[in-house]
Amino acid sequence: MLLAVDVGNTDVKVGVFDGERLCGSWRWASDRARTSDEYAAQLIWALDHAELSSDAIDRMVLCSVVPALGSTFAQLAGRYLHVDPLVVSSRINTGVPLSVDNPAEVGGDRIANALAAVRLYGAPSIVVDFGTATNFDVMSSDGAFVGGSFAPGLLTSVDGLVQRAARLQRFDLVAPERAIGTNTVACLQSGAIFGYVALVEGLVARIKGELGCDAVVVGTGGLVEIIAGQTSAIGVVDHDLTLKGLRLLADLNSGEAGGD
Repeated sequence: MLLAVDVGNTDVKVGVFDGERLCGSWRWASDRARTSDEYAAQLIWALDHAELSSDAIDRMVLCSVVPALGSTFAQLAGRYLHVDPLVVSSRINTGVPLSVDNPAEVGGDRIANALAAVRLYGAPSIVVDFGTATNFDVMSSDGAFVGGSFAPGLLTSVDGLVQRAARLQRFDLVAPERAIGTNTVACLQSGAIFGYVALVEGLVARIKGELGCDAVVVGTGGLVEIIAGQTSAIGVVDHDLTLKGLRLLADLNSGEAGGD
């Protein structure tokens, strides 16, 4: 079986595949202070709860935007799983051409998303990954990764607003009934949710205009449901897109491990 790990700034996404089947997946907080032993204990508990065995894991694929945690999970792989993880970067077989100025700048999660989008949903395609930042990743009609756009994440934006405005309060991230709020909380919800919907719709429209054609738009990430339910701009929601892309990368690079 294959262990796929996607380390983000906010969350660590973990999935176990038996062939193409995702047997179990979990989302944990990214904590730079946690050791490989602590994450290993959490992994073993999760596997036991899903009636899976760590002994059955014979491959691991890893992408990380947090170098310290990338090292932590690499240590976990060697110490507890006795495998050498495939570390995703532009140096491995990415499965999609990276047609950008500097391919080495493209994060492993973006590579995984690009490959999964093209293989599973076709090209041209746009992946909108809602996390600490919201990434817009663009694949051309010939299946090449041609770039994208970064926007402040929804929670990142809201946290910044609340922290810097003394009289504003924290609020639930749910869409209000109307764009015109009649109290402070409703006003905040309107601006946060509907304003972010407008950001997504505007960037998707601009990207399609530059592509010169329509494209399938795939939404993923921990916050995708908050926005996807409020707009038709996102055609497909796939919560496990990055994990699926990591599996595809592991299969493409079978026999390779330890890349950086």
